[in-house]
Amino acid sequence: MNKLLTIAIPTFNRAQFLEEQLNWLSKAIKGFESECEVIICDNFSSDNTQEIIQKWQPFFKNTTFISHRNTENIGLMPNLACCIEKATSKYVWVIGDDDPIHEITLAYVVNNLKKHPEIALLILNFSWLNVVTGQLASERCFDITNEEVNTNGKALIEHYLQENFSCLAFMTAQVYKTQAAQQALEKWRDSANNREGQIYWTAFCALQGSVKITKDVYVQYACGMNSIVDAKLWFKMRYSDLPKVYVKLMELGYSQTICRKFISKHFAETNWYVILGALRRWPFYTVNILTPYFSLVGVSTCKSFLSSQQEKISL
Repeated sequence: MNKLLTIAIPTFNRAQFLEEQLNWLSKAIKGFESECEVIICDNFSSDNTQEIIQKWQPFFKNTTFISHRNTENIGLMPNLACCIEKATSKYVWVIGDDDPIHEITLAYVVNNLKKHPEIALLILNFSWLNVVTGQLASERCFDITNEEVNTNGKALIEHYLQENFSCLAFMTAQVYKTQAAQQALEKWRDSANNREGQIYWTAFCALQGSVKITKDVYVQYACGMNSIVDAKLWFKMRYSDLPKVYVKLMELGYSQTICRKFISKHFAETNWYVILGALRRWPFYTVNILTPYFSLVGVSTCKSFLSSQQEKISL
């Protein structure tokens, strides 16, 4: 891993957005060409994505520029995992083709990674833009007053698991130590098929070194750009993908109390009309998802109860 940073862009049938991102990157990378590599993972696009890549490749003549095209559409998360697996630099930054990034962000990332080589996870503070209304839903995700390198990544992640776990799932905001991210994929291979798998990757990397969250906002989440319209996919994310992530976090050593509280809260917020509707529309699919989910809730509730009883006895 001779280079410092891999900037990887997964894309599928969004040539216009990819062109805008490559335009930003061609300017932002000036002065850091030799320290970076650029990887484009095209998920078998049927539009003019390949033409856009060929058009912009000459602008990166002083940078390692790799264009990879999958032989079929392998899905969103597997394509993100592909970006991480193909990275050869010390750090990897997977950015969305549609996420606005400040021009100074790349310089900030490179300079911080050089200044703090002990960092395993750098999280860029971000704002939320509702693309439907054009309004900012949130000016900043992380309320940081003192920007510093935190040596206790576990405690930091546990804090945000309770406060706002979705902050840990925004791809463009996470800069990973490549070896740690690749180890996360190796440890839980199916995370590449889990729409919430990035929470696991982020939490795993936080255990491998120091963590820094920026005070200033450097990127923007285009909320609504990739809204899930597939009801079946949403149901799987809600009742299968996210609960599995919390189970895996407990296996990594994250607080069982925090994770079980989330599972209980998740169950308490269940919309039973949605459950009944899913059973009517996709009975076998729904039962296959809900059976392990209800089992998880039951086991988690029992263990939480036993734990509370033991605490009372010890007192």
